[in-house]
Amino acid sequence: MIESQPVVVDEVVVTAARLPAAAGEAAFSVIRLDEAALARSARLDEALASVPAVSLFRRTSSLAANPTTQGISLRAIAPSGAGRTLVTLDGVPMNDPFGGWVIWSQLPTESLESLDIVRGAGAGPYGAGALTGVIQLRERERGGVLSASVSERGGARLAGSGGLDLGRARLTASTLYETSDGYRPVRGAAAGAADTPLDLEARAAAVRLDAPAGEASVSLRASVYDEERGSGLAGARSSASGHLLSATAARRAQEGRYGWRLQAWRRESDFANTSVAVAKDRSTTTPANDQYETPATGWGVNAALRRSTRDVAGGRLEWELGADARFNEGETRERFRFNPEEGVFTRDRVAGGETSVAGLYGEGSWSDDLWLVAGGLRLDGWRNENGRRREWDRETGLPTLDETDPDRSGEVVSARLAARRFIGRGWGGGWAARAAAYSGFRPATLNELHRPFRVGNDLTEANAALVPETLQGVEAGLAFEGPISALGVNLFWNRIEDAIVNVTIAEGPGTFPRAGFVPAGGVLRQRQNAGTIEATGIELTARQTLRQGLHLNGALSITDARMDGGSAAPQLTGLRPAQAPIWSVVGGVEWQASDRLGLAVQARYESKRFEDDLNSRVLDAAVAVDARAEWRSGARTVLWLAADNLFDAEVEVSETAGGVAGYAPPRTLSLGLRMEY
Repeated sequence: MIESQPVVVDEVVVTAARLPAAAGEAAFSVIRLDEAALARSARLDEALASVPAVSLFRRTSSLAANPTTQGISLRAIAPSGAGRTLVTLDGVPMNDPFGGWVIWSQLPTESLESLDIVRGAGAGPYGAGALTGVIQLRERERGGVLSASVSERGGARLAGSGGLDLGRARLTASTLYETSDGYRPVRGAAAGAADTPLDLEARAAAVRLDAPAGEASVSLRASVYDEERGSGLAGARSSASGHLLSATAARRAQEGRYGWRLQAWRRESDFANTSVAVAKDRSTTTPANDQYETPATGWGVNAALRRSTRDVAGGRLEWELGADARFNEGETRERFRFNPEEGVFTRDRVAGGETSVAGLYGEGSWSDDLWLVAGGLRLDGWRNENGRRREWDRETGLPTLDETDPDRSGEVVSARLAARRFIGRGWGGGWAARAAAYSGFRPATLNELHRPFRVGNDLTEANAALVPETLQGVEAGLAFEGPISALGVNLFWNRIEDAIVNVTIAEGPGTFPRAGFVPAGGVLRQRQNAGTIEATGIELTARQTLRQGLHLNGALSITDARMDGGSAAPQLTGLRPAQAPIWSVVGGVEWQASDRLGLAVQARYESKRFEDDLNSRVLDAAVAVDARAEWRSGARTVLWLAADNLFDAEVEVSETAGGVAGYAPPRTLSLGLRMEY
């Protein structure tokens, strides 16, 4: 279930090398998903979607979404394929070094013990990428899980996580295999022979060794993933693969003793994607682009020193000083300009570069029985360098485009400040009020800077001149927490400056510089720093436990985000950002009917979205209902049956310029077994 955390973020003694959540975190807007909530979702991004206004770029989950649309954003301010949220696993960034998206199949829910969603710009210890917030994942420490399931349309999933004590050390491992024949996103009369299922095959594995080192602990982790999927059109497919290595040493802060963390990580990834042009009657497709390799490498280091001291001005003082740096390099390698008469691509392209960001920060908090005051300050330097784009004729080898981008760099100062006050007790629980102000930034990814891409007949050009987008925001909240009920309300205002947006600059048919030919029914867009986005919103959460094992929960998010394109893109002024709904509502009922039988129903509503920057392609409002029944056959074994999209609602997730809609999965029945030990 969703648990609001208005009073405290628990600190749990762990064996892995990690620092517990800072005491000051509880002054900000934090939502925790525990192991029970994660266990009810096969995919991590689906578990996160149980929180209103938390979603991938489109309404589809990672079961069907192309990797380039798996970036995650909070609060529906301005969803992006690159994502505007930093995702970390025990401190290591999980965002792709080339595109900023997250390959969710590398993170099976069975491998996690809990996660925190911290809404609002990160600043403090999080830094670059935490524009709308941060999602902190914690890998499993103890116990183990094995789960297996089958579902309609050829779906099968096997995943597990467990550990083994090796003297004073502990080895923890997790694995995942998932396959699906998929569904066709275009349905009914609009579908043609060219429309194919969104099939999927994914594999992932990870291993972590935890060992003591005096008063500290050391964790060494390695993981690997590989997935291949269909894109819904004949000849269009994608694949993603990679591995990650990390090493962490940490010691917890105790009274009179410093705590610290040293961490280093390195990630290599690759991505391939083939795109096609589709005939007007959707009977055939023609190859348009073959992005056969996108090798990328990301690596980074971070260090932190923490101290907690009691009896400072009548309360407890905790502070942390730290530094971090991240470096990314990569390039896209592609074939394009297909000649249908000869059946070959006529052009080659290589485009890429390097990005880096490094920063220093200080974070501190003070608390007593009534107050918690927390704040942080960061100074970061960013740099984009060695940018290039080269295109040549495959037959003659002669260059048709040879560009070298000038190096760019800058500095960004970001900060956050929050206060929370315990008001008192009443109605069987405690009340707390809080307020916060913050700023943050997100540098453009290598993908946004250098890689053009195509979806159907729509083309989007890269832009090596992009500068980081920045966010400023304020919010205030009131929360009640009791043993059988909880209630929370947050009001917020956010402003994104130099927002990176895909801006429509031309319509097909026609031939355009750099982009080439855009067919009829297609559009040409370019990534631009297109002015500002202002968003005002309210968030409500509620939980109530009734008699006889009945639990109710609900959450509401209302976010009114608007563009101001300024002189750069005046046509966008007053419009909503693409894929940003105003209303998002989640409500559920859970009933423990007996010691063995549990039933749950959850509904999710979203108001309309717009597919494009000009708000010309409307994705209708939608309601989807999921149902689940669990039968506990023993203390540690659960057999479950689930019906996702129970009433087979048609949930629009995309729309072409010709008005052809793509949809989320139809009703899907699944049967599974989960064993814990």
